[in-house]
Amino acid sequence: MEKQILLSTPHLGDLELEFVKEAFDTNWIAPVGPHLAAFEQEFCQAIGAAHGAAVSSGTAALHLALQLVGVQPGDEVICSTLTFTASANPIRYCGATPLFIDSDRQSWNMDPGLLHRTLAQRARLGKLPKAVVLVHLYGQSADITPILAACNEYAIPLIEDAAESLGATYQGRSPGTFGQIGIFSFNGNKIITTSGGGMLVSADPELTEKARFLATQARDPAPHYQHSELGYNYRLSNILAGVGRGQLRVLSQRVEARRHNFEFYQHQLAHLPGLEFMPEAAYGRASRWLTCLTIDAEKFGCDREQIRLALAARQIEARPVWKPLHLQPIFAGCPVIGGPISEDLFERGLCLPSGSNLSLEDLERVCAAISACYRG
Repeated sequence: MEKQILLSTPHLGDLELEFVKEAFDTNWIAPVGPHLAAFEQEFCQAIGAAHGAAVSSGTAALHLALQLVGVQPGDEVICSTLTFTASANPIRYCGATPLFIDSDRQSWNMDPGLLHRTLAQRARLGKLPKAVVLVHLYGQSADITPILAACNEYAIPLIEDAAESLGATYQGRSPGTFGQIGIFSFNGNKIITTSGGGMLVSADPELTEKARFLATQARDPAPHYQHSELGYNYRLSNILAGVGRGQLRVLSQRVEARRHNFEFYQHQLAHLPGLEFMPEAAYGRASRWLTCLTIDAEKFGCDREQIRLALAARQIEARPVWKPLHLQPIFAGCPVIGGPISEDLFERGLCLPSGSNLSLEDLERVCAAISACYRG
């Protein structure tokens, strides 16, 4: 049987175990400790953020972010539709309703024009949303400038879901550092990992301090256990923060490895008609967390699902592009603006194995398997 090639696996370096051993040796086996504080500081330095709070997942960070900007039951929150469900689930945690916005072709991210028109319409109706959750998809930043301008025009907080875009840039800056709050994920499939973990960043130190407070069960400053607000067990472990510190030191290498994967696929498959890779928007540099392409079945001779199944038969994991959230059963009935572009990307889009630890042989096997599907 051929070796299995997975979509995106953890890629550890040499330093992670040293930091973890230090945590064990010093008995900092808790959601508090020197690695935690250092990881927050070093992560902020790496992306150019002012303040950060490390938590147990990107989903936890987004839940806290929505609470910090005041989202309440009955509110409406705008969200990208082409994304993983974790971008919108926390909206429901808060008792609010997501309003989904379609993608543009340039970046596959939220369409700035649709957002502006939606906010203008909601303003005329006197029903402005409480926040906008902007997702930066598959390692590429959305077009932040017009989106931030639209949010500022109507005084709506912008929360950036940068879970998939660590290592990318927008006009030379890291996505996740433009809005009122940015969130990141360190899940096992991300460009760097802490096994499970996340980070909330903001230019406002009061927001990150309140995030830490809420993430540690909202314990009041009293000698006994006293709680005046509802809190959560969302703080990151000091041990996992040690893993994160080691991972941060190889972030740039991981980005370059994933960009190399993309360039290899693009070059090796360029001769096949009907394949179009996710474009890189002119305003930034993508990390290429996942290499994605769309398939024109008429030109290629078979469709997305036939290719995916053929790869699976050869022990190669590939996945469809995210199913738009407005098509997900859990969000049935939620309003959506647009939809055809994200629906088309889902129907024709495929994510290829993209881990930074893929070998040349792995990449060649994937390309050979795709080429074998061609029916020209």
